[in-house]
Amino acid sequence: MQDTLTTIGFDADDTLWHNERFFQLTQAYFAELLADHAERDHLMDRLLQAEKRNIRHYGYGIKGFTLSMIETAIEVTDDRVPARIIRQLIEAGQEMLAHPIELLPHAQEAIEAVAATHRVLLITKGDLIDQERKLAQSGLGELFDGVEIVSEKSVSTYHTIFDQYDGTSVSMMVGNSMRSDVVAPLQAGCWGVYVPHGLVWEIERAETPTSHPRFRELRDLGDLAPLVAAIS
Repeated sequence: MQDTLTTIGFDADDTLWHNERFFQLTQAYFAELLADHAERDHLMDRLLQAEKRNIRHYGYGIKGFTLSMIETAIEVTDDRVPARIIRQLIEAGQEMLAHPIELLPHAQEAIEAVAATHRVLLITKGDLIDQERKLAQSGLGELFDGVEIVSEKSVSTYHTIFDQYDGTSVSMMVGNSMRSDVVAPLQAGCWGVYVPHGLVWEIERAETPTSHPRFRELRDLGDLAPLVAAIS
């Protein structure tokens, strides 16, 4: 007899609202600014390596991304990057931090539907101030029974959060990042529900656990409520 599902966690960025496309637009602008100093593919590879190195220093989010762009610009120009470009990169980061929130299709309806019968949590990682800003602008805040803004989404993170309630065996995580929102929850004993977004940050890629009995993939959030009803 399976455990009865009681708690559902939602990822935020690119699950409930658009996020990655703003990073990709800024990366294109970054490549344009540095076009005289490095080819685009080489520049993107150097930026990705900088982001990976800097996660442990700056965490996830726009501020760390901006610092990684500046670091990469300094590196590929051998410390000769013009101050004008540094200023433009800072302004690009500031523009990202001020960008209005645009909800993804079915986001609000999906939360409202499952919140009628289950405990719902928002579980997101990134910069605290920016994530709080996005949640406030989204208008979804009051729908959640709890909000967790964490530095990393690991197996231990999910145990820490869900064990405050009924445990991981009766919990589900819903998100667009295979590594953070699906694989890690499955390893913690949760259900892991993948909702593809289309744009994926390279760091969040992972092999799809198709054979795992608690893995599910949806076309979009419009299919979540029927799935929850079937599992519950």
